[in-house]
Amino acid sequence: AARAASPPRDLRAALAVPGVSLIAEVKRASPSAGTFPEVDPASQAAAYERGGAAAVSVLTERDHLGGSLEDMAAVRGAVGIPVLRKDFLCDPLHVWEARAAGADAVLLIVAALSQTELVALMDTADALEMSALVEAHCAAEVDRAVAAGSRIVGINARDLGTLRVDLGVVRELRPRVPDGVLVVGESGVATRADVEALAAAGVDAVLVGEALMRAPDPAAKVRELLGREEE
Repeated sequence: AARAASPPRDLRAALAVPGVSLIAEVKRASPSAGTFPEVDPASQAAAYERGGAAAVSVLTERDHLGGSLEDMAAVRGAVGIPVLRKDFLCDPLHVWEARAAGADAVLLIVAALSQTELVALMDTADALEMSALVEAHCAAEVDRAVAAGSRIVGINARDLGTLRVDLGVVRELRPRVPDGVLVVGESGVATRADVEALAAAGVDAVLVGEALMRAPDPAAKVRELLGREEE
């Protein structure tokens, strides 16, 4: 099924444009914010694309956060921009599964993987011509992501152990990522000022979930975050 799926869209190319790009997230719940208002994933993603999002992230974890591969497949069919599977992936089979459901990219969380596992999952994504967004939260994790050959490093401002958010973490860790590797600031982005602060820290993109899921007009919120309200 993965081999028969339509060719993957290039997440890295979508993010490697002038200015700060936005990955807009579709999710039904989160550990820190609880359940979000019920939305149709496809319609929500289409609104993100209209607002100018460069890519869509879809949470697919079912047991605790209510997501599904069906949500992701629906989103993939509704937009023309890259779609990222966001989940706790820990086996190459999960990458194949993502591609079979239409994912163009996968999230890999350094803290959840040994270095051998991380490299194996990255190799699988590469073989399937998918992008991998490799997420880190501390210096050691950023170093591991870089050592594994990541071309897109996500720096998560949220500590997954305490759920505390500190955008200063992104600013502190950004210099550890070498030139030529894209950096995505994750978590805690709710306003244009937050985006500008991360832009000043040198990120190439931001990933935003809660602020968009709670917005009455998701397309307008994307434009606001990108500083395109006049559109």
